[in-house]
Amino acid sequence: MRSLGRRLINRVITQTKSQQRQHQSVITRSISSSSSSTRISSPFYIQTYKFSSSAFNPSRTQFLNSTKCTGFGGQKRSMFIQTQSTPNPSSLMFYPGKPVMEVGSADFPNPRTAMNSPLAKAIYGVDGITRVFFGSDFVTVTKSEEASWDLLKPEIFAAIMDFYTSGKPLFLDASVASAKDTAIHEDDTEIVAMIKELLETRIRPAVQDDGGDIVYRGFDPETGVVKLQMQGACSGCPSSAVTLKSGIENMLMHYVPEVKSVEQEMDEEEVNEEENESVTS
Repeated sequence: MRSLGRRLINRVITQTKSQQRQHQSVITRSISSSSSSTRISSPFYIQTYKFSSSAFNPSRTQFLNSTKCTGFGGQKRSMFIQTQSTPNPSSLMFYPGKPVMEVGSADFPNPRTAMNSPLAKAIYGVDGITRVFFGSDFVTVTKSEEASWDLLKPEIFAAIMDFYTSGKPLFLDASVASAKDTAIHEDDTEIVAMIKELLETRIRPAVQDDGGDIVYRGFDPETGVVKLQMQGACSGCPSSAVTLKSGIENMLMHYVPEVKSVEQEMDEEEVNEEENESVTS
């Protein structure tokens, strides 16, 4: 028994040393300027990476201890940021460990729409970013096909940490921050109210877990068509059409017999992209 206990202790010590060797300290930004008499060092970032599977979600990796150093001997601030993959290989979820949206969600399909949000604008400042989405406790970032996550991640980490340490508001104009599209209004019919309730309680939580959201755009009682808009990681995802038809449409038709089909309504940017692709082909 004593020898078995020793072997177990030695195994734990060996595993601990192996995990410690996995830590890599990388200086991602170090800019300095000097003159004949003085030397000035601008803020830089020391980021310690530890990639491991989350106990609750194997697809989630952890980014630990992002520390901002403001000069020599200056104030240090650190954040715990996690990333999680999505069904869309071009989208990645970033969890800053702090609340993002208090109510609803916000989608920024292009840099112009991000002008009202300092955080979204900062993320769009990174080359290769094509879409930004805010959820309750995460930020989904979508990149172009040619961009690499290995190069984008450190810049996105820095943008998120800069925002949360700056004290700036998430939106410059809070009145246009988000729209509660599934809120039930007094003039909604019973069918529309049922559709909104299903979207809010059954469908939306599952979609948000994948880094996206679904926005209710309307219901035509004559044709039985429900129009929805995909946002975040769900927008442009190869499996979004399957999710829309096989999952959402079947559920709505099951609980609301008046619903005959579900159609996706694209935003202006997506319509323009499809038109450009059709012209070039």
